Amino acid sequence: MNIKIMAVTDNKHTLKKLLSILLEIHPYVDYLQIREKDKSPKEIYRLCDYLLKEGVPARKIIVNDRLDIALLHSLKNVHLPTSGVSVNDVKTRFPKMYIGVSVHSKEEAILADKEIADYVIYGHCYPTNSKKGKPPIVLSSISEIKRNISIPLYAIGGITENQIEELASFGVDGVAIMSAIFSSSHPLKVVKSMRERCEELGNEEV
Repeated sequence: MNIKIMAVTDNKHTLKKLLSILLEIHPYVDYLQIREKDKSPKEIYRLCDYLLKEGVPARKIIVNDRLDIALLHSLKNVHLPTSGVSVNDVKTRFPKMYIGVSVHSKEEAILADKEIADYVIYGHCYPTNSKKGKPPIVLSSISEIKRNISIPLYAIGGITENQIEELASFGVDGVAIMSAIFSSSHPLKVVKSMRERCEELGNEEV
């Protein structure tokens, strides 16, 4: 099984810079999650518009917490934060949407599975500046959650290329990467290296 890569934007770049990074890396990742909490709805709409016009496949674009923007662009992927609207509410109105949920415990992951979420993102797995002062999860909890849900689990939080193999040993289906990509001076190099590592791990299982 190939481990999937989801690039999650870090809310730290101008629209122009962010667009250039996303256009550069999109061929080497499975998903681009647009998570820009400080940008206006208009800016996020424009970013998605630019990505689509520049040829990024719609299936790769995930809009975080902005169901309205996803719908306006006929995008099928949306990610709901823990405090967001429920998966059930969205699925009832828009049954063809592909919905992910952020979770922080086994109980939250099981609830997301019961609500027919399409995947969960779980973490944080390693120390990261975005979660200063908060201890990471116990990595063995990934395996415990995987035994109790039927949907894919993406790990998040402080993940670098060197940690992908360890996460794979606990059964993750994918990695959601933020800082390692978007804080790098060479994001394309980072993404290419991660893609190669994920493919190597997939080949080792064959």
